[in-house]
Amino acid sequence: MTRIRNVCVYCGSSTGARPQHMEHAASLGRALARAGVGLVYGGGNIGLMGAVARAALEAGGHVTGIIPQFLVDREVMLADVQELLVTADMHERKRLMFERSDAFVALPGGVGTLEELVEQMTWAQLGRHDKPILIADFDGFWSPLLTLLEHMTTEGFIRPGFTVPYVVADKVEDILPLLNEAASVLVETEPSPDEAALQQL
Repeated sequence: MTRIRNVCVYCGSSTGARPQHMEHAASLGRALARAGVGLVYGGGNIGLMGAVARAALEAGGHVTGIIPQFLVDREVMLADVQELLVTADMHERKRLMFERSDAFVALPGGVGTLEELVEQMTWAQLGRHDKPILIADFDGFWSPLLTLLEHMTTEGFIRPGFTVPYVVADKVEDILPLLNEAASVLVETEPSPDEAALQQL
């Protein structure tokens, strides 16, 4: 048994410069639905956000949209999802997206997508959660970030024992297997109740 029941997908509210971005987003939505995995996302109906949500819905999947009030009109809120939460601000939106998800996937996007991804990586690095984080490096979109992370490590700013936990996929079909594998590893390494009690002594 894995813990992956709902996946939070961070992605752009724009379509991007290449048609492949929208195609990949839609493919991920369908893959989640076929696997019976719920989608948690930013609630919009435009760009990659709209593509992943509409595809999941059309394939019979369960979608939870979480959007702050001030973005309801700007991101053209998708009202057809099974669960729609309108929050007071971005902080509440991000908290609810975190709480309702068992794993995180970053598709291509802009500064907002980057910020959401890095926040989850930071929390994981600091031991605040152990939910799998996956970077969907389709067509090398996230390669500059991956290079930067390597550079930070080389320069000593990501120290041994404080590595940033994430996995990378370059194909949609690899995303769920990699997330399930990462979740299984985490389950195997978690202490049993007896071991946890001993660690407190």
